[in-house]
Amino acid sequence: MQLLPAQSYFWKILSTIGVVSVGFMLIVLSTIAYYMVVPLGQRATDDLASIVSHAAETWSVLDDTAREEFTEKMWLKHDLVVTDTAAALSDSSSLLPYLFLLEGSLRRQLGQDVHLKTSIDVNGEDWYWADIPTANGVLRFGFSRSRIGVKPSVAFFVLLSTGMFLTVVTAALLTRRLTVTIERLYSAARLIGKGQWPDPVPEEGPEELVVLAREFNRMNLQVRELLANRTTLLAGISHDLRTPLTQIQLALEMLPNDGGDTQLMDKIRRHLGSVNRLIGQALEVSLELDRHETELVNIADVLDPVVDAARQGGQTVEWSAHKPCSFVLNRLALQRIFSNLMENAVRYGNGQPITILCSCDRESLTLQVQDNGPGIPAEHREAVFQPFFRLEKSRSSKTGGSGLGLAIVRQLANTNGWTVRLHGRAGGGTCAELIIPIDGHAPRHVPWPQTIDQASDTTKPPAPR
Repeated sequence: MQLLPAQSYFWKILSTIGVVSVGFMLIVLSTIAYYMVVPLGQRATDDLASIVSHAAETWSVLDDTAREEFTEKMWLKHDLVVTDTAAALSDSSSLLPYLFLLEGSLRRQLGQDVHLKTSIDVNGEDWYWADIPTANGVLRFGFSRSRIGVKPSVAFFVLLSTGMFLTVVTAALLTRRLTVTIERLYSAARLIGKGQWPDPVPEEGPEELVVLAREFNRMNLQVRELLANRTTLLAGISHDLRTPLTQIQLALEMLPNDGGDTQLMDKIRRHLGSVNRLIGQALEVSLELDRHETELVNIADVLDPVVDAARQGGQTVEWSAHKPCSFVLNRLALQRIFSNLMENAVRYGNGQPITILCSCDRESLTLQVQDNGPGIPAEHREAVFQPFFRLEKSRSSKTGGSGLGLAIVRQLANTNGWTVRLHGRAGGGTCAELIIPIDGHAPRHVPWPQTIDQASDTTKPPAPR
């Protein structure tokens, strides 16, 4: 039931909710910081700047004994160190908003710029210093990082990470609840597209999805009944058509002297035989489409009899199974597809050699049938898979088949989840390619892949198909 993360409905909804929620949290945090945290910090730094300014003025009028008492009082009451020693210190590079606000407050209180200095004590704690000019020189005030107390970066990170976590979890649960039915419908639709029949989709969730699942289940049941009726109807029609055809053939055989016209009788017999073959072929394909039996198949065991039959008919076929390759798949479908592709290659290959290429690994089996006929124009390479479509419009049996061969190939391939397509060849002709994904069934013997030519789109004059 897993979908591609980049394109699934679940991930699109989840990412949308996540982006909107994170954006909202950033706006909320920014608003709180601008209208609450910053004003509080401004008020605190204004108070500290006032204390420093007043202390500097007081220091100027005190004697040495009073200054010692004043220094002790500033430390005990305000956690401020006051000293008239102005040792060289480096400028502060801290990004704490409190320090920027304090520099602004001192500027407003003193009427001049005051740049904070920094140092580190023996315990590894940061200290910040402000040199305040007085009538007697420069007075330095210092306070530790712990006096500030607040840690805005940590608070922002904790709030943002907690909010994102809760947002993602909530959004995931909500999105899963909304999309689980859609994903079930998606998986069921893919199975139907492969010719399989999924179990009914549970009808749960919001009302709209319940109705959608109910209608999908009803449609699925109707399609299954329709296809079952099609098979029954086709079998009945085949039986009803073959009965009069058999009677006609019997009547023809009973006519004395071939009815007086041997050539006409032979022509009638050929036509009756063609009709019988078409009916039998249609019925067999209908039955094969309903079968999904799989078994361990040696690919060479399927290809060799078809290739031998073509060789016995005088056709040159280049094919040899260098190494064994076995897979679990639908044997009858593979045999019918390969037979039809070979029949097409023989019919339209102008008597030239046919090349069979096969490669397999743990992921797929690729089979190619290459002929040296006139080829198929690129714009018709999909149309030839339609029933009864032929490039040669005369419908003559001398210039082409019934137009069902490739249609049967495509139907059987789609039913089993395989891929079939046609390519042009650089030297002329057509390459019919069948790709069978293994779906987790690794080959019992993994041969080194044979080289498969990269077919080009070279277009040759159309051949009847």
